[in-house]
Amino acid sequence: MSGVQFSIVVACYNQEAFVRQAVESALGQQFPNKEVIVVDDCSRDRTADVLRTFGDSIHLAVLPKNVGAVAARNHGAALATGEYLVFLDGDDVLMPWALEVYSRLIAARHPRFLFGRCVLFRGELPKRTPDDAPSEVQFVEYSHFFAKDRPCVFNTSTFVIERSAFWSVAGWSPEIFYQDIQDLVTKLGVSGNIILLLGPDTVWYRMHSTNAVTKVLPFVDGIYVLLGKARAGAYPGGNECWLERSAWFGGLIFYWMKTSLRAGHYGPGFRLLVTGWWMILLAIVRRGRAWLTGRKPAETISLEHDHAPEVLQGTYQTARKIERT
Repeated sequence: MSGVQFSIVVACYNQEAFVRQAVESALGQQFPNKEVIVVDDCSRDRTADVLRTFGDSIHLAVLPKNVGAVAARNHGAALATGEYLVFLDGDDVLMPWALEVYSRLIAARHPRFLFGRCVLFRGELPKRTPDDAPSEVQFVEYSHFFAKDRPCVFNTSTFVIERSAFWSVAGWSPEIFYQDIQDLVTKLGVSGNIILLLGPDTVWYRMHSTNAVTKVLPFVDGIYVLLGKARAGAYPGGNECWLERSAWFGGLIFYWMKTSLRAGHYGPGFRLLVTGWWMILLAIVRRGRAWLTGRKPAETISLEHDHAPEVLQGTYQTARKIERT
């Protein structure tokens, strides 16, 4: 055992305007058993120069050629020694208490993976003060991903996964970028218990003009890639999970159908409806059953915060010190 609990893996490409805040937020976590691995995917701007100012405080890998975000994340994960991988995109930011919250959940339940919570923002990074430190953690635990009975908004930067579980499914699928995390959680769908964090928020998700999520049609095409893998039997669980997996796909199809229609992509939107109407129906039935019978109750873990002001102040002091180098 390395003694490292969390390996924070930051993958970035042409993000010189944002990446400093991402790395500072990782380094500023007042949690001793962590390492910060940053992979620059052969950026063409000054991203690598910004990253070199962090010196030995990070493990920096500058790739000689551009391989794409998914392969860059896998490269960073291959360098990791921690028990859990915390993925962070180069334009997002961890909140100061993120690792503390994740550690409490892991100590209590030892999940195969968990989803943090994100807050979307534009422009300047929101400020946090010591008084904002959470006093409790609210969550729901499920026996496996397909048992989840609550909707959630998740992205790469809210994903925390046991390193052994990650490699048991060969990590991120290199051939998939749009719907990449949906593919990964489908591969992990029956791998073991998961946790859905209901509070507090742990990630700031930055909205800007180059966000991948603004590209609707590639995500629509990504749905068909997932469905093709399912038909080919590429996802674990086989026929025993067929209904649950189909209902999960139905929720994805419904969301991207609505998003396509709202964006004026009527042809692709209606094609999704024709392709997946029966999966959408399964998702609606599943959601209705959860509404009638009641969702699994949330649980709460109290956080002791005698040290909370010092934790947060230390985070900001670290950030200011790095900016001066």
